[in-house]
Parts: sequence; structure tokens; C-alpha cells
Amino acid sequence: MKKTLILGLFLSIGLGACGREDIDDNQINVVADPGNGSGTSTSTTDTSTSTAETPTVTGNVEVNDFIWKGMNQWYYWQEEVEQLADTVDDVQSQYINYLASIEDPEDFFYSLEHQDDRFSWIDPDYENLENQLSGISASNGMKFLLYRRCSSCNGLVGAVTYVLPNSDAAEKGVVRGDIFNAVNGIELTVNNYASLLYGDAMNYSIDLVNYDASADVVTPRDITINLVKEEDFQEIPIHKAEVFEHNGNQVGYLMYNKFVGVVDSDGDGNEDFDFDQALIDAFNEFATQNINQLVVDLRYNGGGSVRTCTYLASLITGQFTGTVFAQQQWNSKLMNYFDGINNDSNPNNDYDLNDYFVDTTHKGVSLPGLQLNRVYILTSNRSASASELLINGLSPHINVVQVGKATYGKNVGSITLYDYIDNNNDVRNPNHTYAMQPIVLRIANSEGFADYTNGLTPDVDLRESASTFGVLGDPNEPLLAAALNHMGGGSGKVQSNNSPWIPIIDEIEEGQQRMFVDLPKGFRFSLD
Repeated sequence: MKKTLILGLFLSIGLGACGREDIDDNQINVVADPGNGSGTSTSTTDTSTSTAETPTVTGNVEVNDFIWKGMNQWYYWQEEVEQLADTVDDVQSQYINYLASIEDPEDFFYSLEHQDDRFSWIDPDYENLENQLSGISASNGMKFLLYRRCSSCNGLVGAVTYVLPNSDAAEKGVVRGDIFNAVNGIELTVNNYASLLYGDAMNYSIDLVNYDASADVVTPRDITINLVKEEDFQEIPIHKAEVFEHNGNQVGYLMYNKFVGVVDSDGDGNEDFDFDQALIDAFNEFATQNINQLVVDLRYNGGGSVRTCTYLASLITGQFTGTVFAQQQWNSKLMNYFDGINNDSNPNNDYDLNDYFVDTTHKGVSLPGLQLNRVYILTSNRSASASELLINGLSPHINVVQVGKATYGKNVGSITLYDYIDNNNDVRNPNHTYAMQPIVLRIANSEGFADYTNGLTPDVDLRESASTFGVLGDPNEPLLAAALNHMGGGSGKVQSNNSPWIPIIDEIEEGQQRMFVDLPKGFRFSLD
């Protein structure tokens, strides 16, 4: 029986890079060589790392060992990174000195990155990493885009794109389309926006203005709003789910801002949120109201869970159960391993590298597939990862009409690696709390297409402008109106790209664009 690799929200695995034992079952005892200064190591269960006579080699060796072994086994570009060659740890004394050569684990991790890698990251606190993947953060609820005030200057204005329900921003009346040019009384620039808007401070104030982009004229509204962030704020992925009639069609509209499934926010093993079920409930309502057209708004969706993406594709369709939705392409070391076990004499250890359209969740909950042959998807350059996978994976099977701007261009996925010290992947190393999220695979559709690093090109090219945002879900909102126009037989309203509003690449938001995959609990193997 084949086991499917992609099961859900994030990955919890053990690394068996050199054998069936966990990589940390044998602790590394690092001592300095008093003769020539080179380090030596022995494998021992003794967790001590130094004595008075043998000072410890500098460097966070234990964490760096976890990082190197994980990257050596799983990293998508492993064979192209010289420092990740399998021979690096052949001579233990040299290997230990290499681990000790870079003191900070984050610096060590990023020293192993491939030049084409824009997305891997490491976090010194795995709970923080898990929260990021689950949509949990300190937030005041205000989501925004930043625009350069002119092509040759550094001044910025911010435009509110949407406001999270039950947030401080919602309570204080911030709405989509509000424009601000200053935070804490300081005018925004490309050099200070990160510290002002994304810093550690739990509150800041914004000054609301009217802004004429064509003339670069700011008119104060004399309104200052103090916004307070809430710790561990949980964003709800479904921002809007509505049904309305348009020109004889029953149209379903889903604004979906993050691919998140089940969330255990406090780590107690109990589900605090089941957002997969919320998605199913929305589609049950669509089915009850007999919609025959669907618009999925992913313009601000930076990605998330591959499993949830597969569920959404299956909810949109329903007629392709068991058919390949996506194909996984891992590094050559892993692909050779999978090929070997899938062709041995034991069918029970096989792993399937495909993701399939399904009619039930992993919990056995039925998915109410709508049996649609066409779907409209609204996009921008913030639509990334799992959002792009949805478009690419559906395209060989149904007509996907993309409205908006080209997507971001992330065709790779990551997994979460923890430093487990037991063979059941239950006990994490108590000596540190690091976890990492390296890119481990590229995901193609059923036809093998995965070459969209420059983004997926829309059928109807339309950039939303802060001057004409409109109300999300309103048939007159420009992107939705373009989809409805195309739905009625028109070509879609195409807007010139010469808008005076010049969006910047927000590096903080860019870092939130992710696609992550899961393996069954307890998955482990040897590459020997």
C-alpha cells in the first residue's frame, strides 16, 4: 500500500542521515586538540562538552550539527552546495571544526543557502516558527500595501487593503482604502518603514491623509489612530464567503487569504481551530445555494499548506477524485531513495510522490465538490506558493481564468525540521529550541509544468489601485467586476499599467510567502 507524502499543515520528522538511529542519539563530545588546535570528536552518550583540561571548541556545535545534517539530507539544492557535500563529515575532527567555525546558528544556516534560494529560513524558537505557519502573530489587524510617492524619491504612503475582524484596527474604525503617510509622526520612507511598521513595539499611531498620486499631493485629514498589537492574534483564512446573482448566474465569491488547516496554537495536542472545516462549510453553503460560477480571491494570499490547497482544488471540482493534482520533485538523493523503495519487493514501504484530488479529508470528512469546469481566480504579485499551486494544479483539468496581475513566482515548498533526540519523533532536544524551514522540493502540475519563477500570467491584466480599491466582494470592485465582465462574455476590463500609484516590494511581506508540506508522523529512513 502506498503512503502519500503530503498530509498537511507542517512537517514533523526525524533525520536518519547516517543510519536508522536518530542523528542525535549519539551526542557529539567536542574537545580542543592541545597539540595543533584542531578539534577532535567522539560519539558518546555523555552530554558534557568540556572539562577544565580540555576547553570546548568555540561555536554552537550541537545546533550547527542539526542544521548541517538536516540540510544535507533534505535541501532541494543539496548537491549544488559545496558545503553540503556528503564528504564534509567524513573526517570528524575536520567536521567539528567546520561546525565551530561559525558561532551563530543562523549565520551557519544561511551560509548553506543556494544562490537561487529566496525562501528558506531558520528560527531560534520553534513555537514562533509554528505560529508563523499557522497565521498567528502579534497583530493590530491592519493589512496594507506601500506605494512610492514618485519614481525617483524614497517617500511612501500606505494604503489599507483589508482589516482583520475582531482586531484593534477593526474596533478603531480603520477601513480598506484608508491612506496614511506617517507612523508615530514620522513620514514613511523606503528606509524606515520596516522599523516603524514591523518593529517590536506593540503599538504605533498612523496619520490618515488624502493623497493625489498624479500630483504627489498629500492633504492631512487631521485624524491620528493609535493601533495596538495583540499577542498571538489568529488570522482567519476566509475573509469573505458570499453568494450573489449576476446576469442570471449564481456567483460564489471566496476571499481566501492563507492556506491554513488545523491549528494547535498552544501545543497541547488539542485543535484550537479547524480552518479546513470552515472551508468545507463555505462550500456546503455554495452548494446549497446552487452556485454555477465561482470567484476565488487570492490577491493577498501568500500561500501555506499544500494539503489544504489540495482540499480547495477538490472542493472546486469533485469530478477528478484520484487524479493527480500535483507532482513532487525532491533532490536527487531523495528521489533515488524513493525510487529504490518503490521498486523493491516490499509494497508496504512505498511512498507516493503525487498529490491527488480527494473526496474526503484526512479525517474522513466528505468534501462537497462543486463539479465546476471553470473558476475565476483574482491575483496580484502577493499571490504566491500554494496560491500559485492551486492555479497551476487546476489548469490541466478545468478552465482557470486568472484576473489581476502576475503572481509572485514561488514554485517550491518547504518542511519544518526539528532536532528530535528519540526514534519516534516525539522528544525534541532540550538543549535548544531551533527549528528550520528549508526548501526541499519543487511542485509541478499533473503535466509536469513547474516553470513559473517569474509568476503566472493573468488572462485579464488589471492592477488594483489604491485610488479605486472598492469594497471587497462588491460586484463593482474593479478586479471582481473584471471577472464578472469576462464571465458574461466580455474580455474583461483592462487597465493601463501606467498608474501613478507605484507599489514597492515590501520585503517583510515578501518573507511571509510560503508553501509547506507534511509527512506522516514517524516518517524516517536511512540514505546509506
